[in-house]
Amino acid sequence: MDKSRTKRIKGAVKTYYAEFARADSSSCGADPCCEPTQDVAQKIGYTEQELSCLPQEAEGSFLGCGNPLAFSEIQEGDVVLDIGSGAGMDVALAAQRVGEKGKVIGLDMTPEMIERATKNAERAGVQDKVDFRLGEMEDMPIDDESVDLIISNCVINLSPDKERTFQEAYRVLKPGGRMLVSDLVSSNLPEELRKDLSSWAQCLGGTVEESEYLSLIKEAGFEDVSVAAKVDTTDQMLDGQCCVTPADRSNPARISSIMVRAVKAIR
Repeated sequence: MDKSRTKRIKGAVKTYYAEFARADSSSCGADPCCEPTQDVAQKIGYTEQELSCLPQEAEGSFLGCGNPLAFSEIQEGDVVLDIGSGAGMDVALAAQRVGEKGKVIGLDMTPEMIERATKNAERAGVQDKVDFRLGEMEDMPIDDESVDLIISNCVINLSPDKERTFQEAYRVLKPGGRMLVSDLVSSNLPEELRKDLSSWAQCLGGTVEESEYLSLIKEAGFEDVSVAAKVDTTDQMLDGQCCVTPADRSNPARISSIMVRAVKAIR
């Protein structure tokens, strides 16, 4: 992908989520397709117990396609990295599991999201265990081999350079470290959606085939790469519920939410 296209995509994504972050957390604000957090979060795997641990303000309006904490085994003392931490919901939940010696790093490219997430961490009472950093997933401001677990929730599809993103994830993980990401993949997606910048910002235009997604993870050096869960979300994503042009009924496009596990082997 040429540099100008990459720049336009990142600009569109940054603007979209900055507007979302500035929106009133008591409403869907800038996102015309969002739902109340409790409703959508429970649909994609968050438990009532998890959500009850968060103050209402910390939940805000939810953006995601799965619960990357559902299959993770966070251990006390772990350093956890959330790629694309957004308003900080997953950061707050992870911070409640890492114990006194653990830490959760939230990485996001949008200053407005960092500001909102910082306030939400304070409301959730986990501010002493979290560290929000402004930066891009393709160039993470994280030390080499400093993270035990990487999580991410419907964010890597936004990257115009997924190969670099997974290389960076591999770099920052400790040997033996784990990665568990929830994301969207597609097949036969209409070309007009791939070209549309708003479609990219809304987690659709940048999706790739599941086989390509898994290959990129393996090529970055990860081992034991597997799909832990998969849900067909074609109707939700392509029938107007998430602000994208509905696909032609004759077009066999499919969208799926997948949960992918991978590890960095101990050499």
